[in-house]
This record gives sequence, structure tokens and C-alpha cells, in this order.
Amino acid sequence: MAPTTLHLRAETKYLERRTPLTPTTTKALLDAGYLINVERSTVRVFKDEEYEAAGANLVPEGSWAHVPKDNIIIGLKELPADDAPLEHAHIQFGHCYKKQENWDRYLSRFARGQGLLYDIEFLTDASGKRVAAFGYHAGFAGAAVALLAWSYQVTHPGMALPMVNPLDYPSQTDLVESIKESLSRSIPLHSSQPPRVLVIGALGRCGTGAVDCCLAAGIPTTSILRWDIAETAPGGPFAEIAAADIFINCIYLSKPIPPFATRESLSKPGRKLRVVCDVSCDPGDPNNPVPLYRECSTFTKPTLPIDVSGDGPELTITSIDHLPSLVAREASESFSNLLLPSLKALDRRDKEGVWVRAENLFREKVRELPGKALSD
Repeated sequence: MAPTTLHLRAETKYLERRTPLTPTTTKALLDAGYLINVERSTVRVFKDEEYEAAGANLVPEGSWAHVPKDNIIIGLKELPADDAPLEHAHIQFGHCYKKQENWDRYLSRFARGQGLLYDIEFLTDASGKRVAAFGYHAGFAGAAVALLAWSYQVTHPGMALPMVNPLDYPSQTDLVESIKESLSRSIPLHSSQPPRVLVIGALGRCGTGAVDCCLAAGIPTTSILRWDIAETAPGGPFAEIAAADIFINCIYLSKPIPPFATRESLSKPGRKLRVVCDVSCDPGDPNNPVPLYRECSTFTKPTLPIDVSGDGPELTITSIDHLPSLVAREASESFSNLLLPSLKALDRRDKEGVWVRAENLFREKVRELPGKALSD
């Protein structure tokens, strides 16, 4: 039986530096008998030479579309907008199973090409728990951007936070040092008091990352409000959010609950809140408990204004949909190691639970496609 071939494609999303395969996990898969092709990339956080040293075969960027059909294409973010049918099996975040904008156009490409989408967001074990996620580092990076935004608003009233460039931070340590430097300028202008940060979902992986970032940046534990299910059980909106300086939402919901905050609740007199960070970053989801925005922000434009009235300071939201790229090396290593046991089972994916469940879900979602999407 021929060995299974994985083809790591180069990411095309702007400033997406993460990867689902690191040189370390590439070596582990090679040792397990897999063949690994790695597209060259000038953006990926790991250098091409690191993969070559691990034993991978380097191939041209964008060559995935022309490889044999039995190659499995692995990447992170969705493919560039196109209507071309897809004939391979792809492992990636598809962002199309919750009927997001243009979901049918994207999903139909796999159906029309007789390809297959193994959506990373829905790779689960037998208990339904995700086998790999970027939650911790998404929370860490979200808190980082929120602290940078708060500091900039204090030191530069009326001005938006400039671009936050992942290329400026080779490591998580570099990012933390930048936050500390920023806070050293802003806190003296804030009555020498650090910002009060309210984290909802503080006990989960994402919330833990957000709290750890705040602590690493020097925010005292007494200035970090850690909320979870018990605190949100009464139902929002919550006045405590308006009383904080920074609010970080780390909750991902699959069913509707009363919103944590609304424009009305944040327009009441006495608001101190300056920055909202929605790590879940799903403005089109009707279940989003932070219904304050309609589009994601970006590393180029990291904050967007929230239109509220009242006597409070200017209010912005940050909601970047690939936050972990800010700590790309650490995030990739953690994620890829979590994914590795499942990747090692790809050679028996027609029987192995995680891949069977993912394929069954794909077939189910394809059946929901409107007929027009399949005929276009």
C-alpha cells in the first residue's frame, strides 16, 4: 500500500503566519511513514529550511491544485475566493458550516469537484470535544491587542490604534514587552491605576490565555475580573462591563442567550469602558452575546468604533479573526502537537472516528446546500 501524502499549502490570507504542521510534527509524521510536501512560503513563521531539515519535500507555492487527487491538502484558513471545483480532500478551517456569508458558494466547490472538507473546527473525539484548537493563544493575543488599544486611547485621545503587525513580534515574549512599554506610558495618565479587565469565559482555554496575557503584562490580579458560567447565569446585559476599562469576551455559543452588553447598556451615564475585545469574532452569528459590531477588524485596522451615546470615553472593539498569528510560533507548535495524533491516523481515515465524524458532517452540510449552488 502506497504511503499517504500530505501537502502543506502556503497560506494566502494577509499576515497569516501560523501553520497546522511545524517542522517538529512534520518529522513525526515522516517517521510514521507519511510523505510530506511543503509549499515554500515567505510568510509562514517557520522557514522553508526548517522543513527541509526535517525531511520534507519543498514544492512551489500554490502547487496544491495540481497534485494527484489522492494527496491530502492541509492548511489553516479558507482558500482564496474562487468558483473552481475542488477535487482533493482538504483539512482546514472552512468557516462555512454555520451558514456564514457565502457559505454555500464555498462549500459547493467541494461538492462540485467531488472533494472533501475536513473542517478543523469540527474535528472531535468520541465525546464531542475538539481535538485541537487555538483557544489559549487566541485569548492571549486578543488580550494583547485590547491592552495595546486601551493604552493608545489613553495616550492618544481621538486617534485609532495603528496597525498591529505580527511581523514585529518574533515571539510571545517580544509581544509582552511591547505591551509593558505601552502601559508604562498610559497608566500614569490614568490616575496611575492599571486598567480593570473583565474576562468572560475566564475558566476556559481562551479565557485562561487572556488572563495569562494580562498577568504577564503586569496587570495586578486584583484588577482582573474573572467571570464564567456562575457570574453570567442571571443573564445580561451586565452593568459590570460598562464599569470595567476593558471587556474581553472568550465565550463561544451555539445557542442564544441574553447579550452581555448592548449599545443601550453601554450608553448609560458613568461608563468607563474603552475597549471591547470579542475573541470569538463571529459578528454574523445570531448567537453572538456581543452584538455591537457587523464586521471584523484586522491587523491593519485593529479597532473599530462602537456608536454609543452617553458621557463615557470613546469606545472601540477589536475582533480580528486570526488573532493567534500575533503569537504564531507558539500557537502553531501547541496546535500542531494537539492535532498530531489525529494526523497520524489519516492512513485509516475511512475507519478512524475523528475523520469519519468529520466526513459525515461534511456530507450532512452538503445536503443543506441549495440546488442553485450545486449547479452554478
